[in-house]
Amino acid sequence: KDDRSRFWGLYKRVAEEHDDEFLERYNSDMDIVLVFSGLFSAVSTTFIVAMESSLSPDPNDTTHALLAQLVQIGLGNFTAAGSAPATPASNWSPPIANIRIQSIAYASLSFSLLAAFGAVLGKQW
Repeated sequence: KDDRSRFWGLYKRVAEEHDDEFLERYNSDMDIVLVFSGLFSAVSTTFIVAMESSLSPDPNDTTHALLAQLVQIGLGNFTAAGSAPATPASNWSPPIANIRIQSIAYASLSFSLLAAFGAVLGKQW
């Protein structure tokens, strides 16, 4: 009985040392993941906000078209005023490349936030 209790006491001490080292190493790794994902999310969000304007039509084009129509009406040229579309935004669509780039940016932001969420869950566990 004495040999068994000594074995389990030694086993407990070695296992606790191993577990403490394991937890310390992975806890610091999760801190690094949290910092990296936070910085990456901030930079990614900045690019997303900067690219957001390329997904909508330029409001200046609409203003210019409406002013041109008003000038034509003011000059009495009703046929020229009615021939052009009132809002050029009605036939505008964003370039496919911009949509793809924006989709990739949103996906990278989502994965970064998912990594941060996983690291927070790991630290709380």
